[in-house]
Amino acid sequence: MNPNPPVSGLDIAPWRAAQAALAPLLAEAALAVGRLDATLASLPRETAQGALGRLALIETETMLWTEGLVLGRDEIGRDLAGARAGSDPQAMRLARWTMRRLAGQGRLGDLPGFLGLYRGGAAAPGATPALPETRPRGADFDDAAAEFLSVMAELAGLHPLTRGPLALMAWRLAGLSPPERVAEGAAWSARDMAQGFETLTFLPLGRHGRRVWTAYGAPEDRLAAHLAGLRDGATEARSEVLRLCRWADTARAATATIKGANPARVIEALAARPLLSAPEAEAITGLSRITAERMLNRMTTMGLIREVTGGRRFRLWTARLEAA
Repeated sequence: MNPNPPVSGLDIAPWRAAQAALAPLLAEAALAVGRLDATLASLPRETAQGALGRLALIETETMLWTEGLVLGRDEIGRDLAGARAGSDPQAMRLARWTMRRLAGQGRLGDLPGFLGLYRGGAAAPGATPALPETRPRGADFDDAAAEFLSVMAELAGLHPLTRGPLALMAWRLAGLSPPERVAEGAAWSARDMAQGFETLTFLPLGRHGRRVWTAYGAPEDRLAAHLAGLRDGATEARSEVLRLCRWADTARAATATIKGANPARVIEALAARPLLSAPEAEAITGLSRITAERMLNRMTTMGLIREVTGGRRFRLWTARLEAA
């Protein structure tokens, strides 16, 4: 039997009152998230996807750190690119799952599919790694999932941005994840709040997520922290996107004396990928492997990009945004 308190007993009235009391803060959060979405929508599609990938790496890194799993974004990016890092394989498996979910994989209304489980709560290939204290299984999982989705349907009258802390509370009450697992409920909530935006597939909290994902307390206090985290997270995420744009402008100016269109092609490829390998640069730009790698090495020497693997084979480069 599911030992958790019934989710259906969750009292939504205090949250409605808190939403009304915090209307100015909600407006600030909505404005910040809207500006971020508009900024991404104004970029070329490939650049916007690259920027979203960078934001997802930051978000995944922070979610895992909140669980006590110390994986850096470069480590996660290397693993995703196929350059295996010598990191905890279980933690890296969770990082890969989180990145895929933030990118939009898994329907929110299909919790077994979202979590990567077989029907009934048993782990399937691609699921997050198991913890000693596992989630409900069988009929208990099905009941918990149905109850959670029922509660979320009742929240339709709330502003989408205020659903986040309630979703996290209902997720915990339903026992859909082991208590130690932060990323699963946080990823679901981030995706849920992003529905209806033009470009965003999730709403980023960044470093501010730590005070939101595991928060307890009165509804107004929790909602205030959540909305402030959304406002600040979206503002910092937009600054990161604008830094990427400034970097591309700086890189184009710095390479203007190099003849031909090769530098511009490589710069576009670097803007479209958080981490870029020479084979990817070749495929994206249409340059030969030798030409692409030569340009990447030259831009590294110029201080525009950095190589993140430290190896001689399957090297990966990323934009040095601090150079912008």
